[in-house]
Amino acid sequence: MTNNLDTLATALYVKTDDLLKTSPHLAPYRPDVGIAPRLSDAELIMLSDIQALRGFTSEARWIRYARSNLRHLFPYLPKQPGCNKRLRKAAGLIQQVTRLLAVDTTLRSDDVWVVDSTPVECGRSRETVKRSDLAGWAEYGYRASHSRFFWGLRLHLVCTLHGLPVAFALTGAKADERETLLAMFEVEPELLADRPGQTLIGDKNYFGRDFEGHLERDS
Repeated sequence: MTNNLDTLATALYVKTDDLLKTSPHLAPYRPDVGIAPRLSDAELIMLSDIQALRGFTSEARWIRYARSNLRHLFPYLPKQPGCNKRLRKAAGLIQQVTRLLAVDTTLRSDDVWVVDSTPVECGRSRETVKRSDLAGWAEYGYRASHSRFFWGLRLHLVCTLHGLPVAFALTGAKADERETLLAMFEVEPELLADRPGQTLIGDKNYFGRDFEGHLERDS
């Protein structure tokens, strides 16, 4: 497992480093004069990708694991607060590089995509709702699978049949799933423009004459 993980980490680093060298505009802006980060952008993205692949949902636990098991791959590893700060600033970079890496796989060529949304509960008590920084974005919505209301957001995903994410959006809990999907394709029209005849599979929330007409025009 260790050798396989080392090989995967090395391959991710080399691929990401090459992408950033050929597309330097993807990297966050830094002044020409200043202190260079001790953890490079390619290393940061590789660290983030390995965390996701290993299934670590706790950043603190992941940093402890990396310090114990992956230290030989990194000249420097920041502590959890420093890593979190870098990841927040590099969110756009990570998203773009992850997209480029995904496009470079055979899974991307699937001519069938599935679309769905899932609740992201952000709090249950009234005090949380009142004091949370998410107030004004998060809202009350209905979770049909549990027959109850929740306060939070809704994650919308378009994936291949193998589970490779193609596009995503995070909205308020009441956002219409059809309108959100159309907006996702409006923001990135090349997703459908480059794939005529693409098949989308969704549940009953994604049906409707006008909605299907919009999708056919977009594709």
